[in-house]
Amino acid sequence: MYKELLLAVTVSIDTYIAAAAYCNSGIKIPPLSAAVINLICAAVLGISLGISGMLGHFLSAGICRTAGMLVIIAIGLLTILKSFARTLAKRVAQKGELSVKLGKTPLAVKLYLDDTAADIDHSKILTSGEAAALALASSLDSAAMGLSSGFSHISPFAASCLTFLCGAAAVWAGTVTGKKISSLGRDLSWIGGILLIIFAFAG
Repeated sequence: MYKELLLAVTVSIDTYIAAAAYCNSGIKIPPLSAAVINLICAAVLGISLGISGMLGHFLSAGICRTAGMLVIIAIGLLTILKSFARTLAKRVAQKGELSVKLGKTPLAVKLYLDDTAADIDHSKILTSGEAAALALASSLDSAAMGLSSGFSHISPFAASCLTFLCGAAAVWAGTVTGKKISSLGRDLSWIGGILLIIFAFAG
């Protein structure tokens, strides 16, 4: 069960950071919206775990373990790099729009790096529809982790249930400690990357 719990905690770190940012910006997350976020994240993780578990029947155990470990480590490293990149870019993006040129093709990228962008109507209340959009956008990592972790014989049902519970706790903790965490001015999602790497070796 510790694998399912570690995976659930790792998935919920982004939820905690987002909730903290919302609290710092004075945006409320109603219970229904919080439930929508946690249900979608739990469902995406459970489905991806189930798919990878089925794929494991067609591949040898050694290949599955090695492939799963390498993919999880890669995701962990990318999460760490993304976290530091977001921290650096956030400072630069405060000046406005960044223009980047790739070869001869100009690419204008507006980097707001704002976790509260899901509040589309600026009502200071995250509706269930906005919560669903936020959850779907942030579930890509959950899907990737589920697809790679399923090779480790993790129970999709247990992982989904724990993810929902950990997500609920993450939203609550984020609303309580939001202002303090956000005042640090750094993206803390790198913690999830470290947990992923630990999870890869623990599996």
